[in-house]
Amino acid sequence: MPTRKTATKAQTHQAMKNASYESRLVSWLMQDGWQIFTPILDHGHQTDILISDGPNYHRIQVKTVEVRSEGQIIENRWKASHVDIVVYFARNSNFGYITPAFPENGRKLNADGHIKFMKNKNSFLKAFHQFE
Repeated sequence: MPTRKTATKAQTHQAMKNASYESRLVSWLMQDGWQIFTPILDHGHQTDILISDGPNYHRIQVKTVEVRSEGQIIENRWKASHVDIVVYFARNSNFGYITPAFPENGRKLNADGHIKFMKNKNSFLKAFHQFE
């Protein structure tokens, strides 16, 4: 059985965990029939995943947060970009939220129009299909 014998730097390990959430989301959306495109580099455009049903495209930003309270303020880090949807995964719990890309500097995680899901495919897709 393979065993990792080298240490991973903390920043690298966090980047790996964050990328794993993006991969999870890609898998769920592919299983739902979406075409998935991932940019080689998303700096400047803040698009982690681009999805399409053929004629329509939607830009998605994936974020992970330490959740102290579902009413905590989440920061807008995609201002002046063309992101349509932000998917938040709680690193320290078993849920996430789908939100529209809002224009203000911050908003409550559980604000009106944000849809909560549990960290599994069926719950996410049910929430995603409700998203306008």
